[in-house]
Amino acid sequence: MREKDDGPETAPDRTDQTLDHDPNDPNDPNDPNDPNHRRGPRDAGGPTGTDRGTDIAADAWSSKRDKDAPRPPRRGANAPALGLRGTLRFLWRQLTSMQTALILLMLLAIAAVPGSLYPQRSVNPSLTQEFLDENGRWGEILDTLGFFDVFSSPWFSAIYLLLFISLIGCIVPRVGVHLRQLRAQPPRTPSRLTRFTGYTRLELPGADADSLLEAAHRSLRRSRYRTVVREEKRSRSVSAERGLLRESGNLLFHIALVGVLICVAGGQLTSYRGQITVVEGEGFSNSLTQYDYFESGAWFDSSAMPPFQFTLEDFRAEYVLEGADESRVGQPLSFEADIAVTTPGEEHEKRTLQVNKPLHVDGSSMYLLGNGYAPEVTVTDPEGTVVAEGPVITVPMGDTGYTSQLVIKAPDAQPEQTAVVGFFLPTGQIDEKGPHSIYPDLMNPMLALTAYHGDLGLDAGIPKNAYEVDVSSLDQVTGEDGSPMLIKLTPGQRFELPDGSEITFDGVRRFAAFDVAHDPFERWVLVSALTATGGLILSLFVPRRRLWVRVGRSEGVHGTDGTVVLEVAGLARSDDPALPDDVAALAQKLAAEQDGPRPSETTGPETVTDPPPEGSAQ
Repeated sequence: MREKDDGPETAPDRTDQTLDHDPNDPNDPNDPNDPNHRRGPRDAGGPTGTDRGTDIAADAWSSKRDKDAPRPPRRGANAPALGLRGTLRFLWRQLTSMQTALILLMLLAIAAVPGSLYPQRSVNPSLTQEFLDENGRWGEILDTLGFFDVFSSPWFSAIYLLLFISLIGCIVPRVGVHLRQLRAQPPRTPSRLTRFTGYTRLELPGADADSLLEAAHRSLRRSRYRTVVREEKRSRSVSAERGLLRESGNLLFHIALVGVLICVAGGQLTSYRGQITVVEGEGFSNSLTQYDYFESGAWFDSSAMPPFQFTLEDFRAEYVLEGADESRVGQPLSFEADIAVTTPGEEHEKRTLQVNKPLHVDGSSMYLLGNGYAPEVTVTDPEGTVVAEGPVITVPMGDTGYTSQLVIKAPDAQPEQTAVVGFFLPTGQIDEKGPHSIYPDLMNPMLALTAYHGDLGLDAGIPKNAYEVDVSSLDQVTGEDGSPMLIKLTPGQRFELPDGSEITFDGVRRFAAFDVAHDPFERWVLVSALTATGGLILSLFVPRRRLWVRVGRSEGVHGTDGTVVLEVAGLARSDDPALPDDVAALAQKLAAEQDGPRPSETTGPETVTDPPPEGSAQ
């Protein structure tokens, strides 16, 4: 066994201890099989420095006496507690990372999908109610979850707000860094250009180093590089950089995206949308009382509504006639509405609205939403008093023939209130299928009606749908045989009921439904979207690269021999396949401008296997 020195020593490593072990000595402290054997700081976590060897020897010798004593438990590394402030900072960093922003943007797109799959109450309330009536419990669940008001639901607003905060927190630091980059000079020329892309070395005997460097500087400046000339120990170099516009475009895209979010949110808060139905020959004035349906944002000011009015002069519709493909007969070809618009301080103007061709007037957009028929019907009671008169807007049933439901309420009729319900048929036919229309145009207009007497329930103070009536509590007018009376009328005909009431079919007019929308942020949404597109194009197609040109003298046995050495190399921030060729072309161009023998060329690898990070070129 080795004799132990009493002085301090450095702890031997595991290999030395194993080699110094005496297999014939059972008490050898260097025995690697001893469980109490200290194996050094990596395995046992022992002390360091000059005291480590003494502690190891003492522990080894004392292991014989304390062999059966319990060993203290080993302590694992405990991470320090973050605390409230540290936790908040961690969450903020996670929220403002670009990865989180992309995830939130994807979630926002997914959350918007139900808005296109299900009818939205803000766009078409009647269709939404129809969906709820048809789907029962399932419709109630979807309504509770906000699937019919997607863009104002809490979960959509939460994603929207988080994306807004994430983008701002991500953009602000990057803007500061980018501004410092714009003000900073290009990085210094690396000492070894051989490591970089497209390295080219040319020896130019008889060339002038200063003029060569000046030519390189001019050429790079003409190529829109930011350049700086640097003096080195035995040479001079030009450091050039181009493509910061790529990061500018990236930031512009994200800033414009924030602008889109702000403008969309501002539009939701200040805009309004309403729907109106106008019969031919009648007009509309832009006020709250004129709308059939109206919805506005939380910050909407009714006093700021644009004061315009218009009159629907004519509505025209064209359909596929007979003689064409039978499956296409009756399909619409075009819808046009001729209107006369009047705005304060401007002359009377006539315009024609078509589908997807709205009218823009005084900051509002008016879209042609639908159309139908409004038959002119007059109802008189037994005393001869007119109790209902004028065009009645009908509700199309959805078939290709435009079979439309008609409801007339006469609460002032005496001695009992009267209701007339039935169908308007543009091209009427009554057969075993019942009353229906076989073509959507006015080829054979017809009314198929039934009449009821009784309390219409209009005096209860509860709002009622003008296009519906509950006939379960009314008495149907019957004939002499007691069967329900079916009233069939064509334009110009009159029908008298048994009690002396009369129903007259005077004619038919068309009506058009319009959607009026006003969004003061609409144009800014367009500007922000176009700006974002431009920024994205810059960030995708502008390459960011650095070029270095070094000019020096070659060194011989007795010092510099007068031969000018030109070195050119580059570095791309991202994939730039044109960089090696551009580096070689620059070197050849500079060499060609010099007088003297043909230069000898040394070219390095065109692609760096493991290029240094951007900071290494600083």
